[in-house]
Amino acid sequence: MDPDLLARMDRWLPDLTAGLAEVYDEPALIDRVVTLLVEAHDSRPENLRARDRARVLRPDWFQLPSTVGYAAYADRFADDLQGVRARVPYLVELGVTYLHLMPLLKPRPGANDGGYAVMDYRSVAEHLGTMDDLAELAGTLHAHGVTLTLDLVLNHVAREHEWAARARAGQERYQHYFHLFADRTEPDRYEATLPEVFPAFAPGNFSWDEAADAWVWTTFNNWQWDLDWSNPDVFCEFVEIVLFLANQGVDCLRLDAIAFLWKRLGTDCQNQPEVHAITQALRAAARIAAPALIFKAEAIVGPAQVVEYLGTGRREGRVSDLAYHNSLMVQTWSALASRDCRLLVRSLRRFPAKPTTTAWATYLRCHDDIGWAIDDADAAAVGWDGHAHRSFLSDFYAGLATGSFARGEVFQANPATGDRRISGSAASLAGLEQALLAGTSDAVDEVIARLLCAHALMFGFGGPPLLYMGDEIGLRNDRGYARNTTHADDNRWLHRPAMPWEVADRRSDPGSVEGRLFSGIQHLAATRSRLAALHAAVETTVHETGNAAVLAAARRHSAGTLVQLYNVSEHAQQVDSAAVTRHGIGPGVVDELTGTAIDLGGPSVTVAPYAAWWLCAAQ
Repeated sequence: MDPDLLARMDRWLPDLTAGLAEVYDEPALIDRVVTLLVEAHDSRPENLRARDRARVLRPDWFQLPSTVGYAAYADRFADDLQGVRARVPYLVELGVTYLHLMPLLKPRPGANDGGYAVMDYRSVAEHLGTMDDLAELAGTLHAHGVTLTLDLVLNHVAREHEWAARARAGQERYQHYFHLFADRTEPDRYEATLPEVFPAFAPGNFSWDEAADAWVWTTFNNWQWDLDWSNPDVFCEFVEIVLFLANQGVDCLRLDAIAFLWKRLGTDCQNQPEVHAITQALRAAARIAAPALIFKAEAIVGPAQVVEYLGTGRREGRVSDLAYHNSLMVQTWSALASRDCRLLVRSLRRFPAKPTTTAWATYLRCHDDIGWAIDDADAAAVGWDGHAHRSFLSDFYAGLATGSFARGEVFQANPATGDRRISGSAASLAGLEQALLAGTSDAVDEVIARLLCAHALMFGFGGPPLLYMGDEIGLRNDRGYARNTTHADDNRWLHRPAMPWEVADRRSDPGSVEGRLFSGIQHLAATRSRLAALHAAVETTVHETGNAAVLAAARRHSAGTLVQLYNVSEHAQQVDSAAVTRHGIGPGVVDELTGTAIDLGGPSVTVAPYAAWWLCAAQ
């Protein structure tokens, strides 16, 4: 056996064994899994084995300040995978080192939840190319210093997947891959505590299937069948899938809908302890056979729960390597609407410290809607009513509130709860549509400043910032989505336009909107890459400044403390100098983003509208 593989077995087999033992009562399971690991390692290409050795020596590669992410649907970014290969220089020009291509594995025909209803994990969607094309793309990306992330949907498969087809045909082995019920007795007991993900177009969590002659657990849509992860055969299937994708050159798997894996009566069937044990075991398996691969958890849950996806207690640093910081995104849009950072500070200060070997993935926008995850207690702590603030944010970003600059649309309004989520591109939510209609340079200048301030917060928070395709050039909403019959009932396609490359070509014009945003984000990436304090092992702490419109964020690193100030309003703001110097820098500091010296020796400083300052001690 390869000595590298043996060494990794010694290191990671205890994590694998412990995770399995928490979930499965099958002593022979570990032998089954080890056989799969050896087979996957033996078939791993030599260039990827070399990548494994390099990553073992540099396990913090994804935590480095130089890491900048970009997310796109492959067929929205280019026609196919070969087209994506041709556009890699564009990503490198922007400063991207991490590319997340949204679901590209073969989906079911017709409606497929944007590709998240997977029909075959070992094939690429036919219109995009082949698995060989994917491996070739990975090689090109690696040659340019860019890593590749793909989605791995863990909670469910398409009704047309081979496993589901066999279950519907009556094959008992595959019926045990799913949650099937002969009548409504058990589903109704579960429904008593289950929320609805898509109440408008997919109410309930169970669907009757004529072929299976059973009620099927379908959290998201009736053609997305939830898997039964209590079956060890399902675990083994996914070990094989994870390692197959790793052997194509995939560097990171985004674990989609991970919070939903385990079902427990009397709960909301999210964030159950078994989810973390399963993820620990999957990650340990990957560490043994393909250690160049990392996991990113797609867990859009509360502060106390999301940290568990990175690992806490005995599992610290043993679950996923990355997790989305959804709260930072939500609170940033809240602060921009209210011109008030106090709720952001209150919310983010509740987050426990993450493991130092992990990182938050920060983002201003993504492919999904924005759900206003505002905690009632947090709102009350700053003198607000939580329900009223959530309603205000929905109105504001739908363009319905007086003084709103935004042009979004309400997604999945739920009359029973009052929940109204929002769709819209970053540029449209930040006011670019309205500013261009106004036709004044001052209005456009204000929006560009607002967008760059918000992006600076994402780039400065620590952990890889993720740009959603088109945000770097200010793409606005695409209301033509409704002309596509497969998208017409899902307004999230409002903010999923195809990349207009003729518009992207304007990035070389320094006077254009596209050029100003592109160069501004380029500059954020370049500045970030040289600041040791932005290594993701360091924790960010957020603070009030005495002025509600200005946020302070501090990062203490042995190479030097970095203090950031963000003015989330369109007006100049005064901040007491002590609100900055109390974090251990000054009175002489330099804004690393502009190279400007700032004197904190006086009683206060003036922070320009939508300014973002990254302050370090003057040398």
